[in-house]
Amino acid sequence: MLKQSRFPARLWLRVLIPFAVGYFLSYFFRSVNAVISPDLTKELGLSAGDLGLLTSAYFFSFALFQLPLGMLLDRYSPKRIEAMLLLIAAAGALVFALSDTSSGLATGRALIGLGVSACLMAGYTACALWFTPQQIPAVNAVILSAGGLGALTATAPLEWTLRFVDWRALFVMLAGFALATAALIFFVAPERERRVHHVSWSAQLQGSLSVFKSASFWRIAPAATIAQASFLAIQGLWAGPWLRNVVGLSRDSAATYLLWMAAAMVAGQLTWGILASRLAHRGIAPLVLLKWGLAVYLLVQGAIVAGASSLVLPLWMLFGFFGVAGSLAYPIIAQQFPSALTGRANTAVNLLVFVLAFAAQWAIGVIVDAWPATGGSEPAGYRAAFAAVLVLQALAFFWLILKKEPGADPTEDFNHH
Repeated sequence: MLKQSRFPARLWLRVLIPFAVGYFLSYFFRSVNAVISPDLTKELGLSAGDLGLLTSAYFFSFALFQLPLGMLLDRYSPKRIEAMLLLIAAAGALVFALSDTSSGLATGRALIGLGVSACLMAGYTACALWFTPQQIPAVNAVILSAGGLGALTATAPLEWTLRFVDWRALFVMLAGFALATAALIFFVAPERERRVHHVSWSAQLQGSLSVFKSASFWRIAPAATIAQASFLAIQGLWAGPWLRNVVGLSRDSAATYLLWMAAAMVAGQLTWGILASRLAHRGIAPLVLLKWGLAVYLLVQGAIVAGASSLVLPLWMLFGFFGVAGSLAYPIIAQQFPSALTGRANTAVNLLVFVLAFAAQWAIGVIVDAWPATGGSEPAGYRAAFAAVLVLQALAFFWLILKKEPGADPTEDFNHH
């Protein structure tokens, strides 16, 4: 297989850009409800629990498809898989735009989640086919950054757009964007045949199960996946209502705060991997950085729940930056397994992250609804919900710190290697 030793324009245009656009769209869909939630609540009379459930339906279908997706990407062309799935996302956007009930909206969100479930992993797979191993970190960072740009666009720019179109028209336009992206990927991205030893579906499933049976997996996964799930649940929906109902910001101001949080998230996505590589060259294991990143993330959430009113914007920017530290778990966990299981180790982490994000996003809404006197906008309800999620993260973090591998000192990773 011939791979290019540098970045010719042809590869940028035909491989990297189409898949980056796909991940941009995926993250925009994931984040959009944080801004349009007041419109949904007002027009359809939704409770906080309804809002949490319909929004989290995206995570539910996304999670359910992770293991089948990993097996499909091992067998078939990533461009064909993503292009076909994006047709489902387009259909989901139309269902969402035309729905008048919470169940209809949830169905639309679930179809969207299924439709964009391959956007990151298919992009990674395509880049692995066309770029050299030395280029992979850089091109993967471009795709990740495109997702961050999607999250950025779903904040203040989206709030500005809603002055001219309503949320239904927005989703019709997003359906068209999904169709255009599917066509871009299918017709522009090149095809490359792979020499794949076709392992049976049952053998592939056994490989996935072996990941879930590993003690090393369960040492690291709970803390990292619960932290990532909390970030996705809050960044994708509940940060907006918190800023409006707890802090008391206007819609425009809340959207601006979300913009800064998303910018910090992009900075974090670019920083954590680079920092892990540089520290590894100095003999400091990535697990050390993961632990410190999660520790600061917990402290930041504690300050947000406690209501440090003079530090609202800095805290939410820190939330964005440290909230993506959990992504370090992907290479850490993958390295615990043979290379043949790397893909399935990553999809196992993804499965847990998105199942937990679904549960957290829904549960926060249910807890907020326990304070119904002010129509789901009582600050105490939000504080209780965020505190509950924080407690779960803290318990998982202590499991990571205290659970030691055979012959290891549980505090060793906090010191040095």
